[in-house]
Amino acid sequence: MNIDFSLVLFVLVAFCGFLWALDSMLIKKSRTEAVDNYRRTGSKGKSEEEINRAVADLSQEPLVIEYAKSFFPVLLIVFLLRSFLVEPFQIPTGSMIPTLEVGDFILVNKYAYGVRLPVIGTKILDVDDPKRGEVMVFIPPHEDKYYIKRVIGLPGDTIRYEEKNLYINGQLIDKQYVGDIEVPTGIGPLSGKAYSETLGEVPHTTQYIDAVGQRRTRTTWVIPSGHYFMMGDNRDNSADSREWGAVPEKDIVGKAVAVWMHKEPGLSLPTFSRNQLIH
Repeated sequence: MNIDFSLVLFVLVAFCGFLWALDSMLIKKSRTEAVDNYRRTGSKGKSEEEINRAVADLSQEPLVIEYAKSFFPVLLIVFLLRSFLVEPFQIPTGSMIPTLEVGDFILVNKYAYGVRLPVIGTKILDVDDPKRGEVMVFIPPHEDKYYIKRVIGLPGDTIRYEEKNLYINGQLIDKQYVGDIEVPTGIGPLSGKAYSETLGEVPHTTQYIDAVGQRRTRTTWVIPSGHYFMMGDNRDNSADSREWGAVPEKDIVGKAVAVWMHKEPGLSLPTFSRNQLIH
């Protein structure tokens, strides 16, 4: 089950804020009246210590109100930071290996491609458009969850991918052989090759599985206006736009900018050895 943390945070902020407002407008008044009434009628013959103790008890906020006032500013700051500035995201699959590994914790710049309203995602301010070669987090057309891939095709582009070769608007994208590697897959590691590639102004490394040939019958896509064609750097082991199509601009989450922590699956401690900017 996928949890919408933005929605959860919004509900918590709204709930805590509602309790705080309710206390300020209604409940606090009843406590003040109780204290005033006690001082007029109930404090006669009592020592100063007894009066102070009784007043403190009558003035005491209900526990739920006390917690709401304590958590509200913290939750609000986290909600605003996560909604408009930076959101953490953990890499769940190997589709972006070797750039990103399973277990990498990354930071996503939420305002790089425009400021959007929390939860509903409506853009309210344009900032910049995705550039070819950038690593982007988005919601794919077929599933309501975050994906992360590299921007390959921009609106209006013609993309062709055939026999491990990438063509953009008819031009073959050159890739330089780096070396033989083992590519992790669901059935275990397979032999493959790594190549360096540059898209736009972004140099990066891609990898391919030797044993995998042309798996998809479709090889050419024309990218509609307001859409982006996404591919994983693990080219033969990535579910991406080659399967479910281009990503509409409205479903963009943000630009992946840095790895800040890594944790291997299972009972292992996190490490910071992979901390790096994402290219």
